[in-house]
Amino acid sequence: MKSPLTGSGVIHDVIGIGFGPSNLALSIAVEEHNTSLPADRRLNALFLERQPRFGWHRGMLIDDATMQVSFLKDLVTLRNPTSDFSFLCFLRERGRLIDFLNQKTLFPLRMEFHEYFEWAAGRVSHLVEYGSEVVRVEPVRGDDGEVAFFDVTSRGATGAGATVTRRARNISVATGLEPHVPPGLELDEHVWHNSELIPRAQRLAHSGAPVRRAVVLGAGQSAAEAVDYLHRTFPEAEVCSVFAKYGYTPADDSPFANRIFDPEAVDVYFSSPSEVKQSLLDYHRSTNYSVVDMELIEALYATAYREKVAGRERLRFLNVSRVRAVDQGADGGLDVTVEFLPTGEQRLLAADVLVLATGYRPRDLASLLGEAAKLCLRDDGDEVRVGRDHRVETAPEVTAGLYLQGGTEHTHGLTSTLLSTVAVRADEIHRSVLAARATV
Repeated sequence: MKSPLTGSGVIHDVIGIGFGPSNLALSIAVEEHNTSLPADRRLNALFLERQPRFGWHRGMLIDDATMQVSFLKDLVTLRNPTSDFSFLCFLRERGRLIDFLNQKTLFPLRMEFHEYFEWAAGRVSHLVEYGSEVVRVEPVRGDDGEVAFFDVTSRGATGAGATVTRRARNISVATGLEPHVPPGLELDEHVWHNSELIPRAQRLAHSGAPVRRAVVLGAGQSAAEAVDYLHRTFPEAEVCSVFAKYGYTPADDSPFANRIFDPEAVDVYFSSPSEVKQSLLDYHRSTNYSVVDMELIEALYATAYREKVAGRERLRFLNVSRVRAVDQGADGGLDVTVEFLPTGEQRLLAADVLVLATGYRPRDLASLLGEAAKLCLRDDGDEVRVGRDHRVETAPEVTAGLYLQGGTEHTHGLTSTLLSTVAVRADEIHRSVLAARATV
């Protein structure tokens, strides 16, 4: 049986699936648009989020970790510098504006930026339904075959209770990325993805169980942060960092390289031939992928050297190496087989924890959108075709809008999954929705 439409036939101008920073930025754009308009000209928007409250990478909110983008690339400033949803307005309300300025930094603590996101999300909470997981998206066909709407069906995130179906002229998909687990491995009490680092480590620390060795797989910022965090959290444990490189690669945050994240760079990337797109991705991967802030690299090296001098080396770097096997140990822990690639020599590490700092991957669009996904056009590489305004190119009969926030690196470049242009992208989607409504 189909779920009934809610609200006596109410049709939403926008339904957002997921409520992380991307759809949060869009909700603020909608809120600011609506504030100055009469009721009949406002956008009717609703955002559905399966989490019970706003949360953004909570598992990596390490107390001293800082953002890797400027606070000016917040939810609104690049779209509307006068917005009172800015990070600076948040600081003023919290009474920390002068204290922050005295630090002379562009990069806030990650936990403080999360607090900013929560503050902003609280101000638009009337547009959000938390604890609501989207389970189905169906195209609505008229008698002439036109698809002018999508029906979005959701249920309580616990899986209990009846489903609810809502109709929308446009959908904004911003479900984020999902943890990547290497083939052959499964997450359990001893094998974690770094996205759950803090709660897992805290539970282990409070359990009283001894931690003799932790192994971290990966060579990026998250891996280095996990190594540092575990080393500090378990002062008696050996922490082994395993990666295929010779050493951590510094992130390229130089001014010219950072221009790859400028809004104008998205225009250039979008209009480039496919071979140029690939070249730009290859050239500038060092701005984001498998790279580490130099300050953290130097701190880890200094720690390792200090321990070597003291004669008690708890921090170890197994470079030019890969994890070849993970088996259950005789004592209930793990036996991690690590191969040194130049010689093929293998060593067995008895470990209590293996942390996979192995990155993320886009969520499967087809499994989320179902029948609606079949209406999306694809390019020669079987990637979804997306317009410059982030609207998916669809079959000719579809006039409803389907927008992607994330999963568009192949069309929009490195900023697809980053915060750098989140405010600008929200503006572009907002304007596109308004333009489409004006033609109805």
